[in-house]
Amino acid sequence: MTALIDADRLLDVLETETTLLAVSAAAADGDRPVPGCPGLTVDETARHVGSVYRMALTWIRTGTRPTRWQRQPRDGEPVDHYLRDGLRMLLGELEARPPDAPCATWSPADQTYGFWRRRMAHEATVHRVDVQAAAGGDITPVPRDVAVDGVDEVLTLWFTHRLAVLGVSGTRATTVAVRTAGYAWLAEVATDRTLAAPAPLPAAESAAATVTAPPQELYLWLWGRSAVFSSAVTREGDLDALTQLWALLRLATR
Repeated sequence: MTALIDADRLLDVLETETTLLAVSAAAADGDRPVPGCPGLTVDETARHVGSVYRMALTWIRTGTRPTRWQRQPRDGEPVDHYLRDGLRMLLGELEARPPDAPCATWSPADQTYGFWRRRMAHEATVHRVDVQAAAGGDITPVPRDVAVDGVDEVLTLWFTHRLAVLGVSGTRATTVAVRTAGYAWLAEVATDRTLAAPAPLPAAESAAATVTAPPQELYLWLWGRSAVFSSAVTREGDLDALTQLWALLRLATR
């Protein structure tokens, strides 16, 4: 799996988006519920991201899936400080190695430091939107290149690989084309597998159903943040195919 944007750009995205998340969380009521993460509050979402950074850092350093890491701020430590400190440590590790250097990850298709650059950049971006949406103010737009890459990541990594790990597939065979900004992917569902990959636009036109939206709106819709931007997403064709895609994505990304 190869990111659609430059690997150094992903480090900038990780830093920028985490800083926005920390600032937004610090300014908001920490107990406000987060629409995109039912059951979580603003503070819990920021704490989750800080914990994920430490989990990734431990995984990188030990070469195996960790079972123990610092999951909570220390007594009296503000959650935004915990988040920023996790970012500082993770960035230091990722900046010290080229993106194509070997590194343990949870993706058999990408065992490089570049995997973590991409994965953590999108972790920060989606949850930054979550926190800003919960706070009720303006939501900082997701840059177009980041959103397009995020569409590719959620389809080729989560829909394709994560569902296979979970042993989840469809109830019937079908295809859905996913399109934005001149790019297209074909999501194929069968009773024994799921697969999504970039596709030429003519091939995508033969799908049973189509989902089309501007990059930011499509990116967030695929991640289940439908309450934020769903009005900009156009769904056409086989309703059962669209419903199955949505349900499988919710399982893949939860």
